[in-house]
Amino acid sequence: MNPDTARPGSEAALARNPDQGAIGPEGAPAVVSATQQGARAALAVVLIGLGLWTLHRYVPALIWAAILAIAVWPLYQRAIRRWPPGKHNILLPSVFTVLIALLFLVPLAMVAVQAGKEVHGVINHIAQARSDGIPPPEWLSHLPIGARQATDWWQANLANPDAANELLRRARQSQLVSNSREIGADIAHRAVLFGFMLLTLFFLFKDGEGLGNQLQRASARAFGPAGERIGRQMIASVHGTVDGLVLVGLGEGFILGIGYVILGVPHPTLFGLFTAIAAMVPFGAAVVFGIAALILLIQGSVVSAIIIGAAGMVVTFVADHFIRPTLIGSATRLPFLWVLLGILGGVETWGLLGLFLGPAIMAALMLLWREWAARRPAA
Repeated sequence: MNPDTARPGSEAALARNPDQGAIGPEGAPAVVSATQQGARAALAVVLIGLGLWTLHRYVPALIWAAILAIAVWPLYQRAIRRWPPGKHNILLPSVFTVLIALLFLVPLAMVAVQAGKEVHGVINHIAQARSDGIPPPEWLSHLPIGARQATDWWQANLANPDAANELLRRARQSQLVSNSREIGADIAHRAVLFGFMLLTLFFLFKDGEGLGNQLQRASARAFGPAGERIGRQMIASVHGTVDGLVLVGLGEGFILGIGYVILGVPHPTLFGLFTAIAAMVPFGAAVVFGIAALILLIQGSVVSAIIIGAAGMVVTFVADHFIRPTLIGSATRLPFLWVLLGILGGVETWGLLGLFLGPAIMAALMLLWREWAARRPAA
């Protein structure tokens, strides 16, 4: 028999019961009093609060890194089994981090390149508006409702060079333009957060296995078996939300992007990209394909505008009412109403993070409710 294991207060005994305390003056274990436990809990709360306050501007980046790591973890585990990591375990985490970074940077680069191409045309339109005004388009007089009022307003505010100059002057003095320095600082801050998120994601890939085991032990110690069940349910909800929002949104953007190409929507690639991003929020794609239909209507392509509008409504109806509820509801075990409320309420409260946090929180609450409601009252 190992004497270290049997002796009270030894390291092995403390590992089994950390609250046992240190060895007393005569070799007896020092009992932790209720006052000491309360003081230790208060100290932990204070330190956690100070830590959150210190990192409060970086908490969104940490949450994004955790969400992305959870979403990609099954694929990462498959890659580890296929290519076992070496001694330092750097290559695979670096590759996955770079690939995720490209998923964000490539669409932004596409938008930036297209915007750069459009700058010259915008400058020419502004110069023409200053000298000659902007004549009313032909389609304006063919509107079924309000054609005369719209044409009169256009003639008074845009066709007249003096009025167009005044409108441009007010636009230059608008709050959006005057706050361009603050916008630049905000973009720089978001770039720093993006870099910090990628750095955190790298270390989550690198040390995620050990961190997961620590979290599992900590939740079991703090909450018992219920803690592990809640954690697994929230992780499953993140996977279901990624499949139901991101993948379905990409599918909507791809299908409608093909329609944009066929029907002659300007910049169909960008419109398809914006549709995919907007479609991650339920009913959000309608804004983008509605704008595309309006542009076709302005260009005089009435039939193409109707086709785009009808196709967009059909695609989003099928995705939002059949595909998404199946993918998200089966993973989170939530009715579609609670899935929708979690997504919309999460977006309103947390921003884009709410797309994933909202359903995860609703899934955890629903699990707690089901476990509490299933318990039989005491005799």
